[in-house]
Amino acid sequence: MPFKNIKTKHKILLVGVLLLLAFLLIPPVKFKNTTSTVLLDRDGQLLSATVSDEGMWQFPEVDTVPEKFAICLTQFEDAYFKYHFGVNPVSVVRAAKQNIQARSVVSGASTITMQLVRLSRRGKPRTFYEKIIEIFLAIRTELSYSKRTILAKYASHAPFGGNVVGLDAAAWRYFGTSPDNLSWAESATLAILPNAPGLIFPGRNQDQLIAKRNRLLTKLKNEGYIDAETHRLALLEPPPNPAGRLPQDATHLLTRCIHDGLKGKVVQSSINRRLHENSNRIAMRYHRHFMANGIRNMAAMVVDNRTGEVLVYIGNILSDKPENSSRVDIIRSKRSYGSLLKPFLYGFMLNEGLLLPRQLVNDIPVAFAGFAPQNFSKTFEGMVSANEILSRSLNVPSVNLLKQYGVDKFHNNLRQMGLLSLDKSPSHYGLSIILGGAEASMWELAGIYSALANKTGCVRGGHSALRYRLDSTVSVKPMFNCDAIGSGAAYLTLEALTQASRPGEDGSWRHFIASQRIAWKTGTSYGFRDAWAIGVTPGYTVAVWVGNADGEGRADLIGVAAAAPVMFDIFSLLPVDNWFAAPWFDLKTVITCKQSGLMASANCFDTVRQCVPLVKTRTLPCSYHHRIYVDKSQRFRLSHGCAPSDEMVETCWFVLPPAQEWFYSKAHADYRMLPPYRKGCAEAADKIPNIALIYPYPGTDIYIPREAKGVKGQSIWRAAHRNPAARIYWHLNDTFLGETRGIHEMPVSPLPGNYILTLVDDDGEVLQKRIRIIGD
Repeated sequence: MPFKNIKTKHKILLVGVLLLLAFLLIPPVKFKNTTSTVLLDRDGQLLSATVSDEGMWQFPEVDTVPEKFAICLTQFEDAYFKYHFGVNPVSVVRAAKQNIQARSVVSGASTITMQLVRLSRRGKPRTFYEKIIEIFLAIRTELSYSKRTILAKYASHAPFGGNVVGLDAAAWRYFGTSPDNLSWAESATLAILPNAPGLIFPGRNQDQLIAKRNRLLTKLKNEGYIDAETHRLALLEPPPNPAGRLPQDATHLLTRCIHDGLKGKVVQSSINRRLHENSNRIAMRYHRHFMANGIRNMAAMVVDNRTGEVLVYIGNILSDKPENSSRVDIIRSKRSYGSLLKPFLYGFMLNEGLLLPRQLVNDIPVAFAGFAPQNFSKTFEGMVSANEILSRSLNVPSVNLLKQYGVDKFHNNLRQMGLLSLDKSPSHYGLSIILGGAEASMWELAGIYSALANKTGCVRGGHSALRYRLDSTVSVKPMFNCDAIGSGAAYLTLEALTQASRPGEDGSWRHFIASQRIAWKTGTSYGFRDAWAIGVTPGYTVAVWVGNADGEGRADLIGVAAAAPVMFDIFSLLPVDNWFAAPWFDLKTVITCKQSGLMASANCFDTVRQCVPLVKTRTLPCSYHHRIYVDKSQRFRLSHGCAPSDEMVETCWFVLPPAQEWFYSKAHADYRMLPPYRKGCAEAADKIPNIALIYPYPGTDIYIPREAKGVKGQSIWRAAHRNPAARIYWHLNDTFLGETRGIHEMPVSPLPGNYILTLVDDDGEVLQKRIRIIGD
C-alpha cells in the first residue's frame, strides 16, 4: 500500500506539473490586426496618419497611458484593477448571483484584463464556456505583463466608436490632441466609450454620453482624484466634435514612410510643424495664382544644413480633382532640372584650376553634332565672365565650359556627389546634361546644394545626409558629398550665386533682402515644363518646384518668375544667418587682367587682385591684350617705318576675336574697336585676325527649304570685319558669290553637299570654313 500511495502521489504531482506547464505555455493575449501608419512632427505632435488595412483608425500599440486616462478608466471599468490577479472574485460572485436571479446574462464581472482578452478573441460568443476561457487567459496575461502594460494594451485596442480604435486615434479624432494633453473631462469621455462603443459615441446619443461622463467626473471628485473646482469646470466642457478629423499634413511624407518600409509604425519626423504650416500657406497663396494659368502643382523642401534634417516636406499641393495629379510626390519624382547643375560645373573647374571667377568665356552661336544651345534671351554677347554665366544662367557659355571640361568627368563627379538618378552613360546625355538634358529628384538636388553649403562652411566635411526621421541611429542613404569641390571653390561658387538678379518686387522677401544674403539658382526645363529655384545660406537650403506633374508645359512657367518668389518668401520665415566666412586656408590671391579675368600677362596694363582656390592655376595668361602702335589721336594704327617715331604711341589694346567682338561690341558700349591701319602702314605679318564668319556658325548643318511653288529657298550667310570700310569677297568652292561692304550678308542657295567657303578682304586676309548643306 505505501508503494501504491507513493506512485499515486507521483501521478498527482506529474499531472499537476503538466497542468502548470500547459497553463504557462498558453500564450498571453496577442493581436494580429494591422495598424495605421502614423507621422509625428519633431515635437511628437500628429501630422497625419493612414487607416489600417482593415479600414480602422488604429495607431500602433503604446507602452503606457497618461495618468488621467488611467484613473478615469479604472474608476469606470475596474476600480480594483490594481489589486486583483486578472479576475475579481467579489465581482464574479456578485455577477453570478445577478445572472441566476435574472435567469440571463446581465452582468459579466469582466475586469479590464478580461476585456483585453475578449478584444484579442474577437467574434467569440458571450457564453459560460467562453467566460471560463477568458478567466484562464486573464490570469495568464497577469502573469506575463505588468499592470501598466495591460492598461496600455487595452487602451491601444479598445473600440472608441465608429472605425476608431485605440486611445491615441480617439484623442486626435475627437479632441484634436495627443492623449497626454487631455483634460479630465476629455479623459473621462474617452474612458466610457469602450463600454458600449456601438451605442454611445460622439455624434450618437450625445446626451447619454455627457450624462455618463458627468457621473464619472462626480465619482472622481468623491474619491478625491479631483477637487471641487476642477469638477465644476470639467462639467462645463462641451462634448467632443463628432465631425472631428485627424490632421492630414505632410501626407506625401507619410506615403514615403510607407514606401520606405515603415508601414504600420509611428514615425517621428524632423518636420518643424509651424514652419511647415507657414510654408504651406505661402505655397497655397501662390498656387491659387498659378492655377489660373493652368499650372496645377508645386513642391517645396527646407533642409537644416547643419544636421541634414528636413524641416519642411511639401510633396505637392493637395486637390480633390484627380486630373491635378496632386498625389504625386514631386520631391521623390525625377524631373528635368534645367540649369541647376551649372554651379557644380563652375565649382569643379575652379577646383581644378581650369577656370578663374572672372574669366571671359565664349558666348557666340555654336553647334555640336546637331546640338545648338541657345540662351534664354535668344541673344549672344560674344564673351561673358564666368561668374556672370551663373548669375544670369547663360546656356551657350555653359555648354562651352562643359565641352572643355568633359562630359564623362562631369557625369562621374555628379554621381559621386550622390546624383544617382543619372543612371545612364555620359554619352547618352551628352552636352545637354548641363541644360537639363537629364532628370533628378528634388531630394537629390537639395542634397547636393546642402553639401555645397556645408563644404563652404566646413560643416561635416562637405557632406549632407538628408533625413526626415529624428532617429539618428537610422542609416541614411545616399550620402551627398562635395568631395570634388574644395572649400575655396565652394565659397567662390556661392559668392557668384549671390549676384543673381532678383524676381519682381511682389514678395514679402523684399523686406529682409538687405540683411539676408542667399546663394540661389533657378532652372527652367525644355518646353517650360519645370520651374525650379534652390537657395542656400549657411543654415538652410530651400528648394521649390512649380509645374504640372503630368509634364504639360506652360509658356510662363519660368524658374525666376514662378519658383523664385516662393523660395524667397519661405526664406523670410527662417532665421537670418551670417554669411559664410571665407575659407582662407583654401584660397590664394592672384593678379588677373581686369578686362579678361585671366592671369595678367605683360601686356595687361589694368590688373586686379582676385581670390582663387589654392590649387595650381592651369589657365593661360591673358592673350587678348596686344601691344600696338597708334597715332596720338588713337584713330589709326601705325607700323615701323610708316610714321616718324615722335608720332608713334605704344599702347596695349584689348582685342577680342572678330566673331566674339561682333557680338560683344553690341552689348558693351565701352568696348573700343581696334583702330584700322593708317593708309600705307599695314603690316603683312599682322597676327590679329580681322575676318569672322558669324553664320553659318561652327558645327551646324544648313537646311534650305523650298518656298512656295517649289522654288528653292535661300540662306543668308553673315560675316564680320573689324574695319567697317573693308570689302569681303565670297567664294563657295570655286564659285565667286559676290562682294560685301559694311553689312556683310550674302544670300546663297547651294545644293546639298559639302563645301568650302572662302572669305578674302581688301588686304588679302583669308578665312576658310567647311560648310555642309543638307536637304532634298
